[in-house]
Parts: sequence; C-alpha cells; structure tokens
Amino acid sequence: MPHHTISTDHHPTLRHADREAIGVELQEVLVTLIDLSLLGKQAHWNLIGPHFRPLHELLDEMVAVWRHAADRVAERAVALGHAPDGLARTVAARSPLEPLPEGQILDEDVIAAFTRLLTDATGEVRTRMDRIEDLDPVTADILHGVVEKLEEQAWMVRVQGG
Repeated sequence: MPHHTISTDHHPTLRHADREAIGVELQEVLVTLIDLSLLGKQAHWNLIGPHFRPLHELLDEMVAVWRHAADRVAERAVALGHAPDGLARTVAARSPLEPLPEGQILDEDVIAAFTRLLTDATGEVRTRMDRIEDLDPVTADILHGVVEKLEEQAWMVRVQGG
C-alpha cells in the first residue's frame, strides 16, 4: 500500500514567504468582514426609528454580502495553505472596527455608525490589498471586489440619511 503524504506546498507558483505574507493580510481582512457582519446583525436586531424598515432590510442585505466576502477570503487563504481563524475570540481581540453601543439604536445613529464602519473597513481592506498587489494579483483581485462592494454599500447607507 503506498504511503500518502499531504503536501504543505499548496501553491507552488508562489514563494512560501509570499504565501505567508498574503495569509496574514487575508486573516486581517477576514476578521474585519466577520466583525462587520456581527455589527450589522446587532444593528438589525436593535434598530428603532421611522426608517426602520428600509434600514432593517438593507442591513440584512449587507450582512449577506459581508458573509459571502468573508467566505471567499477564507477559502482563498485555505487555497494558499493557511488555516483561517474566524473564532469569536479572535475577531473580538483583533478587529479594527469600533463597536456599536449596546441596546436599541436609532436609525439616524445606525446610518452614522455604518457610514463610519464601512469607511473604516474599506480603508482596512485597501491597505491589505495594496500590500499584496504585486505579490499575488489573483488574491488582490478578490480584495478589489470586496472594496468595490464596501464602497457601494457606504454610499447606499450614506444616502439613507438624506
């Protein structure tokens, strides 16, 4: 019976050091996207005010996009030989995003908070994207798509405020 070994060289066209650097950047993007999705659900559940319905629905739509983006980022990390860490304790310890207040949150405060959160998340992902742009255009392209969605969502949230 032949002996099977699992290769640790998941992506032989990229140098190991480059894969390690890309993995670090993807991990930080993953943490940001997971936290953003958790913040979105927190606001979705606790939202009050006259703009409840459209914001409630918009938050759910955005959370679905963030979760999908987190999945793409994590799967890219795995393809490059990294084990993504989306554990709650990791996200809580490493997220660069500001938390929301506890309890109910007025619709106007949700608009202000998510305008800020999406701007911060976009900046975070852009920074990570720029660091890997020359190392791996394929991974950078995934992050380009994430940035595009975050910027579009920031605009959609911002215009809710009138």
